[in-house]
Amino acid sequence: MSHRFILNETSYFGAGSIINVVTEVQKRGFKKALIVTDKPLVQFKVVEKVTALLDQANLVYEIFDEVLPNPTMTVVELGVAKFKASGADYLISIGGGSPQDTAKAIGIIINNPEFADIRSLEGVAPTKKPAVPTIAIATTAGTAAEVTINYVITDEENKRKFVCVDPHSIPQVAIIDSDMMASMPPSLKAATGVDALTHAIEGYITLGAWELSDMFHLKAIEIIARSLRASVNGEQQGVEDMALGQYVAGMGFSNVGLGLVHGMAHPLGAFYNTPHGVANAVLLPHIMQYNAEFTGDKYRDIAKAMGVKNTENMTIEQARVAAIEAVRQLSKDVHIPATLRELNVKEDDIPALAQAALDDVCTGGNPRKATLAEIENLYRAIY
Repeated sequence: MSHRFILNETSYFGAGSIINVVTEVQKRGFKKALIVTDKPLVQFKVVEKVTALLDQANLVYEIFDEVLPNPTMTVVELGVAKFKASGADYLISIGGGSPQDTAKAIGIIINNPEFADIRSLEGVAPTKKPAVPTIAIATTAGTAAEVTINYVITDEENKRKFVCVDPHSIPQVAIIDSDMMASMPPSLKAATGVDALTHAIEGYITLGAWELSDMFHLKAIEIIARSLRASVNGEQQGVEDMALGQYVAGMGFSNVGLGLVHGMAHPLGAFYNTPHGVANAVLLPHIMQYNAEFTGDKYRDIAKAMGVKNTENMTIEQARVAAIEAVRQLSKDVHIPATLRELNVKEDDIPALAQAALDDVCTGGNPRKATLAEIENLYRAIY
């Protein structure tokens, strides 16, 4: 069997690494940036940490700050128009998954105008040209959008989120600077952290997993399990380690896909604008339980990576329980909601949510093939 593995070109890690944005712009001869971000990051002066460096180096830019959580087709269309009007020749995306995904869509459409109908990018779109050059600067430790070939856009009209998988969308440069994540409140650190854990666990058990991706995912689980509590508590080393852990997970799942947790989380974002990390975090332990018998001995590895002792002496059933309980305990410790009711999900919407989840591209990678009735029952059980 042939396996493909794609990684981004250049990455910088560590507190203060944001300074490399100037070096990269100058080295590559870029002339003007369109900065893609959101209003809160401008308001709380996170974006200013980047623009101050650009100003000092006399580098020209404009700011597009219309990005919304769970970015919509409308936002992408506005961003495309802004890029064309600005005269920019590259993008700087600053934020979590929403600004990163928006920038990917903008960059792809600018260089592949035949895909101006954003819905045509769903799935594996046959784009011909790489996206506009992008420097992706992460401000959350969760999505790993700065390193992945995937992005997710919300179709508001049809109440659905669709996943786009395109190697041409990957940013040329990623900057993972924990100082850029310092303003994250504990609740956001928790949600994005469990989102990263979901990426690692689903990537490890997805149907497309293999030895190279397993290496990334197991290490990511280990880093996240030991660091998330400290990060949520405001410890700098925990924030630094989570920044790395989410990136390592991204290198894996970007290449092999995910599973039913993401398949069921995406409709929650489309229907209720639920933050993606929160949706994943609520679903994860329940879907792990659902998948357990279809994962061979992999939950033993997950339990060990989560810090569970004596896993080698456990039966396979004990190891599976241990892995699930370790995830439950971590979620509880960082105050993740336990039910969908707490996310304001409407019980009457469950049939429609289930259909959307069944149709989601991520669901196809799940180790256990789920039926519509099973997905509906899972939503109800977690409700």
